[in-house]
Amino acid sequence: MKKTLLLFIFLLSVRLGFTQNVLKEVNSFPCAEQFKNTNISYKIIPAKNNSWCYDIIMGDRLFIHQQSVPGLPGNEGFKTKEAASKVATLVVSKIQKGEMPPSITLDEMKKLKAIN
Repeated sequence: MKKTLLLFIFLLSVRLGFTQNVLKEVNSFPCAEQFKNTNISYKIIPAKNNSWCYDIIMGDRLFIHQQSVPGLPGNEGFKTKEAASKVATLVVSKIQKGEMPPSITLDEMKKLKAIN
């Protein structure tokens, strides 16, 4: 009985460790170094309620599909295409500098006058 219980505990701990490693790999951003020579661009896309957001494209693949203003509650985008473009340009710049993930703060968006 003890051997069976110990075997069960061992197998459970191995399984949990494997699951955590898989989740860590799935939830982590790729290393910016792998995109060093990749063409990075953005595309402004329409969002809810006549607002605008962006896609970040790495080479020929969609990398980020930003459907709302980052860091703000709700699911509306920027009020203008210009505001969405300013933030998308900043995201591209951060990726090119090696920042992964290319997080955008509210202060950065305010400085760009993308939000009030």
